[in-house]
Amino acid sequence: MQREVRLAIDIGGTFTDLAVETGHGPDRTTTTAKTLTTHDAPERGVIEGISGLLHRAGIETSDVTMIIYGTTLATNLLIERKGERTALITTQGFRDTLEIRNESRYEQYDLNIDLPEPLVPRWLRLPVAERMNVHGEVLLPLDEGDLLGTVDLLRSAEVHSLAIGFLHSYINGSHEQRARDLLAPLLPDVEISLSSEVSPEMREYERISTTCANAYVQPLIGQHLTRLESELDRTGLRCPLFLMLSGGGITTLDTARRFPVRLVESGPAGGAIYASHIARQLGLERVVSYDMGGTTAKLCLINDGAPHTSRDFEVARIYRFMKGSGLPLRIPVIEMVEIGAGGGSIAHVDALGRIAVGPESAGSDPGPACYGQGGIRPTVTDADTLLGYIDPDNFAGGSMKLDRPRAEEAMSEAIGTPLGLDTIGAALGVAEMVDENMSNAARVHSIESGEVIADRTLIAFGGAAPLHAARLAEKLGIDRVVVPPGAGVGSALGFLRAPVAYEVTRSFRQRLSDLDAESCNRLLDEMRVEAHSVVEPGAAGRQLVESRLAYMRYVGQGHEVGVELPVRIEAPRIDDSSPGTLGRAFQAEYDRLYERSIPDLDVEILNWVLVLGTEIDLVDQCLPDIESDGSADRVGTRLITESGTGRSVEVSVYEREGLEVNQSVSGPAIVVETNTATVITSRYTADVHPKGHLILRAQDLTEDGAPS
Repeated sequence: MQREVRLAIDIGGTFTDLAVETGHGPDRTTTTAKTLTTHDAPERGVIEGISGLLHRAGIETSDVTMIIYGTTLATNLLIERKGERTALITTQGFRDTLEIRNESRYEQYDLNIDLPEPLVPRWLRLPVAERMNVHGEVLLPLDEGDLLGTVDLLRSAEVHSLAIGFLHSYINGSHEQRARDLLAPLLPDVEISLSSEVSPEMREYERISTTCANAYVQPLIGQHLTRLESELDRTGLRCPLFLMLSGGGITTLDTARRFPVRLVESGPAGGAIYASHIARQLGLERVVSYDMGGTTAKLCLINDGAPHTSRDFEVARIYRFMKGSGLPLRIPVIEMVEIGAGGGSIAHVDALGRIAVGPESAGSDPGPACYGQGGIRPTVTDADTLLGYIDPDNFAGGSMKLDRPRAEEAMSEAIGTPLGLDTIGAALGVAEMVDENMSNAARVHSIESGEVIADRTLIAFGGAAPLHAARLAEKLGIDRVVVPPGAGVGSALGFLRAPVAYEVTRSFRQRLSDLDAESCNRLLDEMRVEAHSVVEPGAAGRQLVESRLAYMRYVGQGHEVGVELPVRIEAPRIDDSSPGTLGRAFQAEYDRLYERSIPDLDVEILNWVLVLGTEIDLVDQCLPDIESDGSADRVGTRLITESGTGRSVEVSVYEREGLEVNQSVSGPAIVVETNTATVITSRYTADVHPKGHLILRAQDLTEDGAPS
């Protein structure tokens, strides 16, 4: 029997993370690597990274049995507006839906409010005569002559991608399908996205926005995936290639090509899956994951081993990361807060004379000033280097040597001199600002979710997160921090734990007082068939688990709450008793969220969601504990500046691989490993867990900041 060898690849804005895993259970081994992202041709950096990783692991390319891939390319195309020229064909009279939006204002008192420009300009939003009613019944047949009259304009405008979104097509997509059948032969080089396939849900603006985003990125994502597949094949990697989805599952290459908009949060989703896996392993019920890489930092709330999820997401927010200021996408997504606070985030002095960090990033090219690749503006990585958190001679496992003098020059010129600070003071200000930005975002996110942040355990991963995790926890009042093994490539490791899964959503409005059980069953059966067609090719015969939600609300309300359908998987049917059962389930969930219910008011279902996937991988649960005990010696000392106190302190430095189980390391100290380093502040003591995790626990301090 062939040994299973799984390879995970996560392309970030600065680094590409890789992990290869062989075997199962006690025989499982994992090797990780980091390499700079090659933005001009991302697949080139991937191939270079794979070559080095497999060589170190002693694995031949022909031995790899599965590749799981995640990328921020789709997100970057939307943020940077670098997708292909896209047109929209829509119902006559509704071409301006993308600009009218939903008329909400994200900043109520700003008279000069700016809204993001639509991805499709007005002259390429082409109206066609046709009309469906809210029940999917044809009021006006599709005018095929009107439709074909758009072909000359689409050709002359050199459109490479086309979105088709008709009114009420979520309930009946026949007009959209007919439009594609007519246009596809006449426009063979144009990718076509249908709203009835991309986002078959109510709410016109969100549905059309999602479809346009899918069309906007589809050509370039398709080309990238084709090149990647070709390069992998050329190097001997001819195994199945799967893509990480924003909702936390992995899917086939063909599905990713059809719906690339579902890839926008694929990397961060892998990190949330990784943190969820660790939470289950350690029996932690309430967790906040903290993923800080080179470009952004992400926080996700995790309850009972499962991350918060959503069906709404905004990309490219243009106003202080405020909700409502970006492009809305209706896709399954792991819910998290994301800000431009990564290692490559650029620091500057704003118009009010304050230190500001991000969201602009130096990326991998030219990168932070200390990379010595032409960057002249100071970043968080430059600040961490100057404060002593990063060893310039041992960055990224020794693969890069950092230039401290360049970091000093950049920090002094951009921050120190304008504010009258010495270089260390400027670096300290940058570090404190990025930690404060992250803690503020965490507080707001937890409050918006109705959660308390201070009673959670912080799980930190990503190349920069362990450097800042203890200070972030201090600001949030969190007493326990977990830094898992391989933290520097956490998202890639999360890919290896992700199930093969797919989510299908449909809008089908039903009042509980008049529920059509037969139609509901028929809809769920159709959704199940679609999900099976996507999941089964990658499931490899593994057991599949199905879950379903109904999004419900009181009649007259504007938003819904998700209610799990109380139907056993063995007999997945809705019977005639469901109105009462669903009503009670809705009342219970509504009361949990709002601590009240509304008597004598009918309830309606708007959207139905079915998720089908393989069972959650609990492979680490069976790994034996590390059999060692005692105390490992430190490998040296280093002078650092503590961000919490501003004091210069000489601290002990430990190699993580040399630490023994149950060994305690009192802060301040630094634990270094191949792809990151953990800064233990004075407030915390770190213990080595039998599974290899570093567990930081808060300790009481005296008035001068020393441990009591």
